[in-house]
Amino acid sequence: VPLDAGMFQPLPMEELFSAPAAQDLPPMLGKTPSGEPPDPKKCSPREYLEFYIFPVLLPGLAALLHEAEKEKCFEGKRTKFVPTDFLTEWLYNKNPKRKDESFTELFSIPFVKDWLKDHPRPPIPLSLLLSEEEASILIQSFWRGYRVRCDSEIQELRQWQKKLREERHINEVVKIFWTKQEAK
Repeated sequence: VPLDAGMFQPLPMEELFSAPAAQDLPPMLGKTPSGEPPDPKKCSPREYLEFYIFPVLLPGLAALLHEAEKEKCFEGKRTKFVPTDFLTEWLYNKNPKRKDESFTELFSIPFVKDWLKDHPRPPIPLSLLLSEEEASILIQSFWRGYRVRCDSEIQELRQWQKKLREERHINEVVKIFWTKQEAK
């Protein structure tokens, strides 16, 4: 069988989202194993993962997948959803040491604030923030404005306004006006 033959076959979604067979899963997924927790400094890596990491991380990853599905991340190539941000916020708020504290947004978490001071993020592109409807309205309004500005009567009006501004020295009049206003 060629290697490529089975590579690009669609995966059955029922198998991905159904409960996995018990023999496929280690006994620790989703809950802390029974028994006394081992000393975190002396236990094996497997015990550390089973007792301290997986009981917290795996529900976070499940919540991440549900949120990604809600944000329609699996439908397109680009999305405004940042999975690491979601997981950071989720893990911070679900930390057992913070169980009595109120929910904290990502950008209000102290270590995130400190990190962003030194490593500011670029803004999210407008194409990811707008819905398809909002984007189409914006494009249509720019197109209508362009078509109106191409009209010969509008061009004539704009030329007349430009000439009027130059003749009356409108820019200097406005500067003088604001200088007087700021002096008050």
